[in-house]
Amino acid sequence: MAGHSKWSNIRHRKGRQDAKRGKIFTKLIRELTVAAKGGANPADNPRLRAAVENALYENMKRGTVEKAIARGAGTTDAEAYEELTYEGYGVNGVAFIVECMTDNRNRTAGEVRHAFDKRGGNLGTDGSVSYLFSRRGQISFAAGISENVLMEAALEAGADDVVANDDGSFDVITSFEDYFTVKNVLTTAGFKPVNANIVMIPSVTISLNKDQAEKILDLIDLLEDLDDVQNVHTNADISDEIMEMIG
Repeated sequence: MAGHSKWSNIRHRKGRQDAKRGKIFTKLIRELTVAAKGGANPADNPRLRAAVENALYENMKRGTVEKAIARGAGTTDAEAYEELTYEGYGVNGVAFIVECMTDNRNRTAGEVRHAFDKRGGNLGTDGSVSYLFSRRGQISFAAGISENVLMEAALEAGADDVVANDDGSFDVITSFEDYFTVKNVLTTAGFKPVNANIVMIPSVTISLNKDQAEKILDLIDLLEDLDDVQNVHTNADISDEIMEMIG
């Protein structure tokens, strides 16, 4: 498969997120705490294992990670949080899935609805857009790797697909269940990911012009600024050229 640079988009998003480091750590700690309810050993708890990897990738101290896991395993702070998912649309029909953790359902619903209203979008009903997405593993590699070598290694490890992007980078796509196995095999083989995570991959994407892309990115930023929002997924397709124009 071929496509525009997904990693370019990830870098763009990460650049914005770096300015909100404190909020990122708060969200990561909340995810660690809730994930640990399913077991305090990351080896036996895939969700916790992903949360730990994300926290360490963001340079969170291991001691902070361990304290968050201990709190969750003790079922103290973790029990206060309820997991909610909101679905909606931004401009040009771009689909949104907003994953939240909250101790106040009414507050979160009001804040998420206000964000959509403020940026020209609207909330939908449960199931209105989720059918467009599937939870998958995505392991991204920078340009300079042999496509044939990476593809052979990835497929042998159990990956579902290798996507070649226009800038020469690659995305290895896996099932949710095989994500860690594929990632570990590729890492052991000497391939160093620039980004790896469990993501919601859309079956259909919507290409955006500059004005539309700016509005969608503004809505994403507004949602991510909310304390109760953990993850925002969309089916927006923003080209490298549009990203560069936005700056």
